[in-house]
Amino acid sequence: MSDPLLVERMRDVQDIERRLLRHILGEGREDLAHLSKPVILVAHDLTPTQTAQLNDTKVIGVALDSGAATSHTAILLQSWGRPGVIGLGDISTHLSGGDTIIVDSTNQLVIANPTESTLAEYREREAAYSRFSHALDDIKDLPAITCDETPIALYSNIEFPYESRAGIAKGASGVGLYRTEFLFLRPEGAPTEDQQFIAYRDATLGADGMPVTIRTFDLGADKYTQQRSYEQERNPMLGLRSIRYSLRNLDMFKVQLRAVLRASAHGDVRVMFPLINSLMEFRQAKMTLHDAMEDLEDEGVALNRNIKIGIMVETPAAAIQIKEFCREVDFVSLGTNDLIQYLLAVDRGNERVSQYYIPSHPAVLRSIRDVVRACNQAEIECSVCGEMAGQPLYTMFLLGVGLRTLSMAPANIPEIKKLVRLTTVSQARRVARRALGFDTDRQVTNYLRDEMRKLLPDDPI
Repeated sequence: MSDPLLVERMRDVQDIERRLLRHILGEGREDLAHLSKPVILVAHDLTPTQTAQLNDTKVIGVALDSGAATSHTAILLQSWGRPGVIGLGDISTHLSGGDTIIVDSTNQLVIANPTESTLAEYREREAAYSRFSHALDDIKDLPAITCDETPIALYSNIEFPYESRAGIAKGASGVGLYRTEFLFLRPEGAPTEDQQFIAYRDATLGADGMPVTIRTFDLGADKYTQQRSYEQERNPMLGLRSIRYSLRNLDMFKVQLRAVLRASAHGDVRVMFPLINSLMEFRQAKMTLHDAMEDLEDEGVALNRNIKIGIMVETPAAAIQIKEFCREVDFVSLGTNDLIQYLLAVDRGNERVSQYYIPSHPAVLRSIRDVVRACNQAEIECSVCGEMAGQPLYTMFLLGVGLRTLSMAPANIPEIKKLVRLTTVSQARRVARRALGFDTDRQVTNYLRDEMRKLLPDDPI
């Protein structure tokens, strides 16, 4: 059909079709929102929209045929502390409802119908992890400061407004990344300006006066736009996504910026543009922000005129041109998830090439070092808000190359804080120098793991 309005109704028709067939065949279907006991969800795939609806259910673990460990589905599950194993190929065809399974997200394993001895072994692992987690609770209110008294700021990555308070409860110093595109991943569809303002305001108030960095919509790729497109893009990860999508849809973009500016009157709000690839993109986004600012001031709406404006460094182009960006931005955040994807030419949502997605690749480490060095020389605040920030394996390296701000899933903050409190900056610099000298990712990974184990020998992961 050529009519876009009718194309958008396609999913509604498919849903009616499924419901009719279910009634005709007399089959029952369990509603995840009304589960009566904890379950593990096994499926072929889950969209970010479907995953976003799991948080308030009794789903305690997920196993999927499709996807990869750094997909948005995996990031959401990790953010909520739910174990998930993704990219298993055809597991959904080998399991049936009622089977007992173990989801081992640490080793990326799913064990079907385990023996009693295997169950006992994993229950002991679960207990060890619980003891380790409870031991970390004791440092929640302690400062994130190295042994040689260098303060480190640990922030939380959030998808929903209520999570800012949860991050503070875990010991966060604020919100380093608010992924606002999840406002779109609701059954109701696109949010209004008032709905966005309420969400941003609530996240800001939940941070209790601490900084909240709001990233503008990172739509496209595997989120929102492809499901509503008449003809899906051949390679959406390299397509009309993120800031490109926003600048192509300026009315929608301006509505979001108005909501962000309105929320800035309620606390320390910062705005961050994702996937910036050129100075022209940044200047156009900044100009749109100033247009929204002038409109609100003409309307007499309160806002922070000096709101800090930053970018995510997620492409090789931005990393290479970082010195020029440092002349125009207030802060920089390294989005390692996409930076690794584009540096290594690996679709991070494709399970067929997931073995090539390697954070410890020497090219990745050197790119991070170069960006941090340029920002420090220009005295521009630099942070990491990708998954590397929440992985203990990379903590010493990141501190060693000069990072002093890390943003991660709230569940990861206590362990990273413990590592920070056990090391010194000089020790971290030594580790970073050695890691940067290796030729292969395997050498890097083994070395960083050995150094981490010296500080956290009791880590069950």
